Amino acid sequence: MALTQADIDRELADSRAAYDKARADGAPAADHPARDFAPYRSSLLRHPKQPLVAVQGDPETVELHTPVFGHTDITDVDNDLTIQHQGEPLGERITVSGRLLDSHGRPVRGQLIELWQANAAGRYAHLRDQHPAPLDPNFTGVGRTLTGDDGSYSFTTIKPGAYPWRNHENAWRPAHLHFSLFGTAFTQRLITQMYFPGDPLFAYDPILQSVTDESARQRLVATYDHGLSQPEWSLGYRWDIVLDGPSATWIEEGR
Repeated sequence: MALTQADIDRELADSRAAYDKARADGAPAADHPARDFAPYRSSLLRHPKQPLVAVQGDPETVELHTPVFGHTDITDVDNDLTIQHQGEPLGERITVSGRLLDSHGRPVRGQLIELWQANAAGRYAHLRDQHPAPLDPNFTGVGRTLTGDDGSYSFTTIKPGAYPWRNHENAWRPAHLHFSLFGTAFTQRLITQMYFPGDPLFAYDPILQSVTDESARQRLVATYDHGLSQPEWSLGYRWDIVLDGPSATWIEEGR
């Protein structure tokens, strides 16, 4: 029998109650959700079950066997997902800008940020996505950029649609963008997600709700910024990414 939303709601309520009790008993705020967060069903199947294994040998040798990204690999159109094809993509154009910062608010310069997402109908351009929503021949949903000297980044894209994900009965993911941050080496890759303000699906999404600390959860939601909106072209959202410290952006650890 399929899990219902009521089942997920009970599990989320139990998780929040346990977290609130732990905080009341003096436990610090959680940096990351549990790797085997029950309401997020697939995390029970694919989280690491053994301690991390340290790679032996010269770190430079290790990195020779991983992808290498350089400044010359980034083109002028990589951060504009609306002009990567001959035709116009369907959907609402958006501009997403922000800064990559360390725990002291200092900019992190020259870092590779990748973005991937569903299209306006809520479908990824991926063979494994069999959601019966239309594909857009003019939208691949992948972009990348390097942060500037002030840690800034910017993407122009299409606002993604919600989509079903079969975690439980009538499960829908809120609209979101996936972000990948590479640091100074591929082995430092971090992954997170950005959400849009006011989405009615927030309360029903076990992935977002796995971030039990409310302030940390709110830091995953972008802010509408009218100053970033471009007249007759796109709406603007601002979202800063903080790598560590008490204001750090939630990272998908062990997923």
